[in-house]
Amino acid sequence: MGDTLALLFNPLLEPLAFPFMQRGLLAVALVGVVCAVIGTYVVMKGLAFVGDALAHCAFTGAATAFLVGGNVYLGAAVTGVLSAVAITWVGRTARVPLDTAIGIIFAGVFALGVLMMSRVRNYTVDLFAFVFGNVLGVGPDDLIAIAIMGALALLFVLLLYKELLFTAYDPTMAAASGVPVVLLQYLLMVVLGLTTIVTLRAVGIVLAVAMLVTPAATASLLVHRFHHIMLVAVAVALVCTTTGLYLSYYLAVASGAAIVLVTTLAFLLALAFSPRRGLLTQRKPSAV
Repeated sequence: MGDTLALLFNPLLEPLAFPFMQRGLLAVALVGVVCAVIGTYVVMKGLAFVGDALAHCAFTGAATAFLVGGNVYLGAAVTGVLSAVAITWVGRTARVPLDTAIGIIFAGVFALGVLMMSRVRNYTVDLFAFVFGNVLGVGPDDLIAIAIMGALALLFVLLLYKELLFTAYDPTMAAASGVPVVLLQYLLMVVLGLTTIVTLRAVGIVLAVAMLVTPAATASLLVHRFHHIMLVAVAVALVCTTTGLYLSYYLAVASGAAIVLVTTLAFLLALAFSPRRGLLTQRKPSAV
């Protein structure tokens, strides 16, 4: 019996003997929870492209901070938040569709980042990790930063849950009822920017949008009510990030990519077998 238990639990406990795996597991758990909660609003309001754009805009802040010898993640956070505010402002002021405002800001800010990168003669490890992620390289200071920004994002949702939900479903009625819809739109974009920065340290720019979108999209295939979607998205994110990290350890592959691929597989399984909307479980209409 003891040997059987050892065979079952050793593969789970062995990686945890290393401090970098302990920190990595805690980091992906924090990232998974925050992204799942904020990602529910992203999916509900069709803001997936915003997450992608902000991740790329943050690259400009990272490149600028690197050139001046500053903290690349602080630079990314400042640029990400400012870009989120700028997207909202351009969309409202110029009265153009949100995707148009995203394209304008995204192209301009990211082009500035490419220009900054052209000033760097050697491709550095810091910027490489920023682009592609390095969850196993997360240090104690990184964990503290992820925890603080994640806590701010979750506190925002906790305090304004009803107002955000009302605004997401019917912004016109929400405004008529006295809800500060415009302010909430700006705040949601700022929080989305912060959440994107939280994700970058673990999975990098290239894969950040997947963690914001895929768990919530998976949950939306399985349940219907908004708060149920959010809770299931958190569960999906926790299972997938943990599984992906363990697979990356045993298969010696990139951790960020492994996490996102496991999350994508979960979505495909939900798409195929969901009791509500599964491609393989939907009843075909009977012939008359």
